[in-house]
Amino acid sequence: MAKKFYITTTIPYANAPPHIGFALEIVLADVLARYHKQKGEEVFFLTGTDEHGVKNYQTAKKEGLSTKDFVDRNSEKFRELTKVLNISNNYFIRTTDKKVHWPGVIEIWKKLEGKGDIYKKKYSGNYCSGCERFITEKELVDGICPNHPSLEIQHLSEENYFFKLSKYSDKIKELIKTNKLKIFPAKWKNDFLSLIRDGLTDVSFSREKEHLPWGIPVPGDENQIMYVWPDALSNYLTGIGYPNERYKKFWPANIHIVGKDMLRFHTGIWPGMLLSAGIPLPKEVIVHGFLTVDGKKMSKSLGNVVDPIKLAEKYSSDSIRFSLIRDTPFGDDGDFSEEVLVSRHNNELANKLGNLVARVAGLIEKTEGFQSFVRDAKREKNGMEKTTNSLLKKLKEKDIEKHFGNFEFDKALNEIFAFIDVCNEYVQSKKPWETKDKKVLYELKEAILKIADLLWSFIPESSEKIKKQF
Repeated sequence: MAKKFYITTTIPYANAPPHIGFALEIVLADVLARYHKQKGEEVFFLTGTDEHGVKNYQTAKKEGLSTKDFVDRNSEKFRELTKVLNISNNYFIRTTDKKVHWPGVIEIWKKLEGKGDIYKKKYSGNYCSGCERFITEKELVDGICPNHPSLEIQHLSEENYFFKLSKYSDKIKELIKTNKLKIFPAKWKNDFLSLIRDGLTDVSFSREKEHLPWGIPVPGDENQIMYVWPDALSNYLTGIGYPNERYKKFWPANIHIVGKDMLRFHTGIWPGMLLSAGIPLPKEVIVHGFLTVDGKKMSKSLGNVVDPIKLAEKYSSDSIRFSLIRDTPFGDDGDFSEEVLVSRHNNELANKLGNLVARVAGLIEKTEGFQSFVRDAKREKNGMEKTTNSLLKKLKEKDIEKHFGNFEFDKALNEIFAFIDVCNEYVQSKKPWETKDKKVLYELKEAILKIADLLWSFIPESSEKIKKQF
């Protein structure tokens, strides 16, 4: 039976179309999903959109649309993103889906309530509508939210349901310290442990309906609407069938991939919910950084927010995917620019890889008797091994595997392109256009097929074309 591999992205708010930062996340997840597929594993890859909450409701009102029409429009943009970037997700979940999502969310709420972990109390606090959460004084910088400096902090006072996250604080700390819930890279594990040194506090799990009319009603209390955490975080279970028992086929998740601003929710609130509900925890949360654009933070006021769907009208999905991965060390912030994208495409995809493929394909076509040489080589197994090993032994495949294991995709690409350089040099030194040496061409053919295999996770369209050609 094939090994199971379950990977998720975060589900972004549907209050705006996707930007290049989320494109990075979904491409990173797709690279991993394809890599595990290639290893013969049964992969389930989930993404989608978070469509409830105040932001969606208020932005729809400003635009003169019904909230449903508004989220339908923006959710469709995220679905389109999966197509234009050639993303291999198995399912696209929407939190407004009453048939697939809502029953699981209500079931989890009831489990937490049954455990005595949900209670009602009056609460006053600072609320950031950008984060869709109450924010502590300690988190504010000069009275504003560092993630949403243009938004005014609201002071709200209302009666809400709360989740006893503090009850699970020590257990969560222990699970993270011992890597039973692994956070990667390690710097983000240490960052989170430092953040929760004084313990996790209880979190608001609902809002009064008059403040938040758009969302899943709290079971047994129609005047309260579920807040973002019980609703959105539960998608990782509902997307694979929860509360139906079939969810156990893929749960626990192997990897949740999240941006650094989402870490605290996925390694704090989410594990607390699962511990309360008696559901196993995910195995690993891996954290990527942010993208700047031409060295500057993306913002609407600067007019530098990059729309990846529009970008895909100018460049191929492979070029966009390649540039995003090539220039962003995993776990760190990266920078995106069209200039770099074009340069990467021209210098590496077209020049190094493209020229190698075109030259070798052309030489093979012109070399008489090449196909019969291949048949003979395959028949003489020992001879074939001698033929293939001379060039392929220069490929550092173990290093590439190691980089994949550490999510160092930029380093894996360095190794693959170092081997492409070796192959190009081999063509130059052996001069098969003069010698008509079939053995050299056979070695190059096998090397190119290997390169196509190694690049499939990153640039699937180009890889498939190369495999078909050879």
